[in-house]
Amino acid sequence: MQVEPALQDLVARVRAALDDETPLRIRGGGSKDFYGQALQGEILDTRAHAGIVSHEPSELVVTVRAGTPLVELEAALAEHHQYLPFEPPHFSEDLAEATPSAATVGGMVASGLNGPARASVGAVRDYVLGAQLLNGKAELLTFGGQVMKNVAGYDVSRLLAGSLGTLGVITQVSLKVLPCAVAEATLVFELDESEALTRLNTWAGQALPLNASCWHDGALMLRLRGARAAVESACKNLGGQRLDDAQAARLWQALRDQTAPFFRLREGEALLRLSVPDTAPALNLGPTLIEWHGAQRWLKLPLHGDADRLNEIAGHATLFRVTREHDKARGVFTPLAAPLDRIHRALKQQFDPAGIFNRGRMYPDF
Repeated sequence: MQVEPALQDLVARVRAALDDETPLRIRGGGSKDFYGQALQGEILDTRAHAGIVSHEPSELVVTVRAGTPLVELEAALAEHHQYLPFEPPHFSEDLAEATPSAATVGGMVASGLNGPARASVGAVRDYVLGAQLLNGKAELLTFGGQVMKNVAGYDVSRLLAGSLGTLGVITQVSLKVLPCAVAEATLVFELDESEALTRLNTWAGQALPLNASCWHDGALMLRLRGARAAVESACKNLGGQRLDDAQAARLWQALRDQTAPFFRLREGEALLRLSVPDTAPALNLGPTLIEWHGAQRWLKLPLHGDADRLNEIAGHATLFRVTREHDKARGVFTPLAAPLDRIHRALKQQFDPAGIFNRGRMYPDF
């Protein structure tokens, strides 16, 4: 197999790190450096290994190298009226400003983060068809392919989504893409938190083209996508105030990339992400923003007092962003149950036996 020069350089760096027992920190554009437990090791920059390898618009499949800027991939898809339905967040160095995105495709998959439409269309892992991985033995491994029904056994390519680079360097991925929706509309309703959750659960049981939702500070935003007749019928039946398309696009992008005012933290505050049943009632723990039809709750809290009540809530919590790095000492991710922890550690041992990749990024000792 002929190996592209930039990929050869990555293999050589990993082989040298293995020989020297030097830990490496896999990094693309750095837009998600804030996410996870800790950053350790020499930077292994993936951005030179970039470019779209193939795009088959009629097959709804694109294969792309991991260092490719996410904006470049999205622009290429848009030329064919296609997109990534899970709306991967871009972020930026300053999360309060809408600056040009540095996000890469590899970081998109490794972080496993999804945008506003996730509850309706699925997560990034659901769109990963195949992947190439540079493991901790400096071996290039290929998993999956370019079609949905290609897996016999353990689906490693989708396992990489959300692995935060702890298993190896994602060098290339094949992704399923979808055509852009024919019609879209955003409706706004004035509702308190409990009323909004009730409405969302009611609408979820109806034949509506629901795509995304967001509640904050007495306002529920509902995005509809699909056939024109279905969207217009839903608008007529649901009521609410319909936003101008350009205004709606700005609002959803600010939500996706966390440039909306809610996400600006004051000193001592932390942003927590709660994954809960969408039928969970209002939590009343502090300033709240709700997405994914009730299943994702963002909380801004000081890390003391009521934060301990999170242990009583069904689901799991992630310490997503902090203003003081030492606050991560409490742990960023909910600890795994013993059986899952054993599986995670066994996978780490198989793919990265020397533990050179992204030490401490997921858990302090992992």
